[in-house]
Amino acid sequence: MKILLIGNGAREHVIAETLSKNKDAILFSYLKSKNPGIIHLSKSFELGNYNDLAKIKAFAQKTRPDFAFIGPEEPLSNGVVDSLREIGIKSVGPTKELAQLETSKSFTRNLLKKYKISGNPKFKIFNKNNINEAKKFLDETDECVLKPDGLTGGKGVKVQGDHFKTKEEALAYCHEVLQTHTSVVVEEKLEGEEFSLQCLTDGKTVIATPPVQDHKRAFVNDFGPNTGGMGSYSCEDHSLPFLTKQDVEDGLNITKKAADALYRETGEYYKGVMYAGLIKTKDGIKLLEYNARLGDPETMNVLPILDTDFAEICNAIINQTLHKLKIKFQNKATVCKYVVPEGYPDNPLKNEKIVIGKIPQDARIYYASVDDREDGLYTASSRAIACLGIAENLEKAEKIAEEAAKSIKGKVFHREDIGTKRLVEKRIGHMKKILSH
Repeated sequence: MKILLIGNGAREHVIAETLSKNKDAILFSYLKSKNPGIIHLSKSFELGNYNDLAKIKAFAQKTRPDFAFIGPEEPLSNGVVDSLREIGIKSVGPTKELAQLETSKSFTRNLLKKYKISGNPKFKIFNKNNINEAKKFLDETDECVLKPDGLTGGKGVKVQGDHFKTKEEALAYCHEVLQTHTSVVVEEKLEGEEFSLQCLTDGKTVIATPPVQDHKRAFVNDFGPNTGGMGSYSCEDHSLPFLTKQDVEDGLNITKKAADALYRETGEYYKGVMYAGLIKTKDGIKLLEYNARLGDPETMNVLPILDTDFAEICNAIINQTLHKLKIKFQNKATVCKYVVPEGYPDNPLKNEKIVIGKIPQDARIYYASVDDREDGLYTASSRAIACLGIAENLEKAEKIAEEAAKSIKGKVFHREDIGTKRLVEKRIGHMKKILSH
């Protein structure tokens, strides 16, 4: 079975590892930059940009894979699935139209509204024609969140209280967004605890992977700027300490209905990953956003504990036979901690050597943004290495991940508190406080 993997991060490293567990799988990868982990697992690879669809197609024509797996959002938003389809190659990943689930915030909000799917906050979409009505909506909303309509690399969303204080500042940012984007989505700010529910779907059947909680803030105790994600954890019972079974079920139901709505709206089945960023509030589970691919770091929490053959799951997604598969995850807890360059995210130190010391036997490491040179690894401009601990409970998994992260030396840092009892209890306390009001 020949598989083309597109992507170059730690997420794609773990995808490559999981696909390679199938003894018949032969991996070919197309990457924007060299990832030593992915290259090591690949029969051959090609370096190039994700907007160079002609180059991707040429590589696919040369390697003739049975299917392609698309890791990041950039190639999806460029329409790589549509391009590969033109040469008869099927993909795990949505077409450009269906990828709007992630690439257009307004598309998703309107979809939920039109098909009366629960989970939407109070929201309004503004463009250059109706921006003068934004002040009225802002005045009617306690606190708000502002989202440029389009991809911003996880950096464009601004939250009142975090990034700005007043309604005047909110309005100014709306005007600023409209200089570069066609519209801006203004939403009520939701209070609660966030979690990721990554679902696999063939357009008809939707299967949830264990819920994960990500940590966006750069520094210990949730201080500092937002990042691509400093690490994440999942629990052995396939829930999270502040969630009930019903909460997870409610989150899954939103995605099941959204998958059905996408088909009704476009006449096309969504085949790939629908990753819901959810929040538990006093009014139940709400949808913050959808991503049209697996999460980074959250993929590291779910794929290493997957017992079912991942290549087989991919085939079932493509052939719409997901309902016939029994997908099983181990009852293990996981903790992932990212080792990142000093200065990350605002001013990361580049070209600094990293040395990987003695990693605990039961830890795993996944390469993200590293420069692999003759004399070793060097930092690039983003998160460098993901360290994963897997164990029968969270406490043990956290210790393994922490040991691994500490063994990586250089001008780097990581968040020591991810997965610790203290931080998890802070989350539980926060949720209790919200539900008691």
